[in-house]
Amino acid sequence: MILLPSLRRVRPALLAGLAPALACLIGASTGVAAANIAAPLETARVVREVREALKLRLPRTPIDSLVCDGLGGLCEVVSNKTLFYVDRGARFLMVGRLYDMESRQDLTAARLLALNPDLLAAGGLRREANADAEPNPRAEAASAKTTPAKVSLAGLPANGAIVWGPEAGPRVTVFSDFNCGYCKRLAAELEALGARVEERPISIFGATSRKLAGQVICAADRQHALHAAYAGQALPASARCDTAGLDANEAFARAHGFGGTPVIVRPGDGAVIEGYRPAAELARFLKGGTK
Repeated sequence: MILLPSLRRVRPALLAGLAPALACLIGASTGVAAANIAAPLETARVVREVREALKLRLPRTPIDSLVCDGLGGLCEVVSNKTLFYVDRGARFLMVGRLYDMESRQDLTAARLLALNPDLLAAGGLRREANADAEPNPRAEAASAKTTPAKVSLAGLPANGAIVWGPEAGPRVTVFSDFNCGYCKRLAAELEALGARVEERPISIFGATSRKLAGQVICAADRQHALHAAYAGQALPASARCDTAGLDANEAFARAHGFGGTPVIVRPGDGAVIEGYRPAAELARFLKGGTK
């Protein structure tokens, strides 16, 4: 036990000299406890802020799990059985694999297997056969499907599309997700352009997006339902209908490596561009211009 003299009898100069020692003594007994309390509180604050930001930016995407610790500044988001990552400002979203190069682990594969056990039976995790293998970015890039410069839309069924816009407008096909903010912005640009749009929903954001696409496809007025979905309005219940066209859209997107939305296809030559584009750029592209 350490006995300290009464501070009243300690001269100011001596007290000043004792201050660092006192700080060390007090810190030794409280520093570890304070750190143990502060770290979880900071993590909880970050998770709370990211969750609030995601509610604003992905209002129809349920957040089942949100982890912001131990991922190098990223947060892992689980929505139903869909897994993606965002930065701590929830501005940038990443769909892809996250590797820990120190432990040589594919963190994404492990979580996907926990969320979707059937992936193992389907061979979805064949790359995990050699768990100690170093990740090879060049091999990953070579094996990943890339979106082709041109595609053929022949064979896609009519019941997988919502057609909207003036009949006489420039024609375009768009693969979209109603939970995608850039798809909503693109729809507004196409409307301003007066385009005749064939919109084909695909479910980049998982089950919630698929359910919403089904509601739009099965609506009595598909055009109205499409714009209501983008506006975040609740869609009225509709009778069940044939959604095989949505399955065809999904299969087409997988076959051609569509990893995000929107994907814009020019009818006629099948030229492809990805992502949001303003009306002026869309007009040039639809007239036959390059990307």
